[in-house]
Amino acid sequence: MTNHKPPRIELTVQQVQALIDRGEQRSFAEQDYPIVLTIIRNYFALDYAHQEKSHTVRRLLNRFFGHRTEKSKEVLKSSSPEQEPPNSLTPTGKGTPKEKPKGHGRNAASAYEGAQKVCVPHLCYKAGDPCPLCLKGKLYPFGEPGVEVRIVGRAPLEAAVYELEKLRCNLCGKIFTAQVPDEAGKDKYDETAGAMIALLKYGGGFPFNRMENLQESLGVPLPASTQWEIVEGTADKIHPVYSELIRQAAQGELLYNDDTTMKILANLKKPEVDDETLGKGSFTTGVLAVQDERRIALFFTGPKHAGDNMAKLLEQRASGLSPPIQMCDALSRNVPKALETILAHCLAHARRNFVDLVSSFPEECRYVIEALAEVYYHDKMAKEQNMSADQRLRFHRDRSGPVMERLNEWLQKQFDQRKVEPNSSMGKAIAYMLNHWEPLTLFLRVPGAPIDNNLCEQMLKRAILHRKNALFFKTEHGAYIGDLFMSLVHTCTLNRVNPFHYLTTLQKHSSELFKNPKRWLPWNYQQAAMTPA
Repeated sequence: MTNHKPPRIELTVQQVQALIDRGEQRSFAEQDYPIVLTIIRNYFALDYAHQEKSHTVRRLLNRFFGHRTEKSKEVLKSSSPEQEPPNSLTPTGKGTPKEKPKGHGRNAASAYEGAQKVCVPHLCYKAGDPCPLCLKGKLYPFGEPGVEVRIVGRAPLEAAVYELEKLRCNLCGKIFTAQVPDEAGKDKYDETAGAMIALLKYGGGFPFNRMENLQESLGVPLPASTQWEIVEGTADKIHPVYSELIRQAAQGELLYNDDTTMKILANLKKPEVDDETLGKGSFTTGVLAVQDERRIALFFTGPKHAGDNMAKLLEQRASGLSPPIQMCDALSRNVPKALETILAHCLAHARRNFVDLVSSFPEECRYVIEALAEVYYHDKMAKEQNMSADQRLRFHRDRSGPVMERLNEWLQKQFDQRKVEPNSSMGKAIAYMLNHWEPLTLFLRVPGAPIDNNLCEQMLKRAILHRKNALFFKTEHGAYIGDLFMSLVHTCTLNRVNPFHYLTTLQKHSSELFKNPKRWLPWNYQQAAMTPA
């Protein structure tokens, strides 16, 4: 179809009815044929425009009300009911269904690492007593103790009120007040309070006002303004670790990055600035760095896009290191302009363009989705077999290489044989893959190159959770505090470290941390806490 505007035909109601009558009688006049041809062309032009608009509306509806997963089994099952879609885990569709894990969601007692351990001796017997049943043997400790778990509800932040006794001399009037016990500590809000508030706010998306209401209903009031003061004070004690994480991430061999929108109220009140490097809105950039099998999560909120934040991050990269692999989608604003990276693009983004069009182009979309399902299956096999980067590269070349070659030929054929209109939604989806084919297939040429940006998108859900609940940051300083805690908490999660214990320990060793923050990263802080500086 072309983009030319359909010609307009001016006809009265009587003329239209007369034309219909002549058509029913199969007696068109000579002057009727140009009108009929124009009507036919206009019909297909309007149908094409309606179809393209429907794709846009359907894509929007799918984002809110569509499938909660984009797996092939769910996406393709409605495209052709008579044909069962293949299992996305195997290229042949003969995969066995996953068995449900044992336990059905129940946690073992060993999972309650933060629970208080209470040893309960037997009330009637002890080791060495004669057996009350046979009266001949003696009792002795046997195996692991029996375990019962009891869970109680408490306020996230608890309080202790120390009532200090006062004594007064009846002669001189001197008042003697009891001393605060040592276990009470010196500060009203100790290190655990700052760690808990930061974890709830920036790790769990719990807004300050909601926390204030909860605490008040549980009899331990904690105003939102006080929570902010505690969090800000906590950040003052530990911020060198955030700077050290940024420096460590800059040395990573693999960097994922992506953007999501985030509002900063103070920036909305500022006048417009003529700076082309700054965007018109505010964004939170997520960067996931992989270095020596460790994962570092970083968040940067402000007017800069992901590419600008990546460029600033890579300025701290050591000069002797080779360029890192960068995984992102194909938006130009995700790529640093001044620094060199080995660019890889996300196959999931390219695949999603076809997922949105399954209902309109079922066969074409099925071919693409099933081809990419094979690639994902091969990548899953490589992970399950713990292949090295070089082994994974050879495996993908042997298994996924032919699949991607056939897919490339099929995509080219759609345009060469004019099976698809280039300006249509399907044409744009095909053009996206062909135009970015090299970075989309980097995993076939470079060891360790990922096939999608899903890890970064999962990481950005933490910032999105904060946005859904708190809606905005008030100032850029507040955004920095949020970035700091979200980065530390999510880095702990990625490295299977208890974030509450980590934040508490950093505050207790603040002076040592400032001297050498490199010793207080999530993977080595426990050793630093046990070793004198």
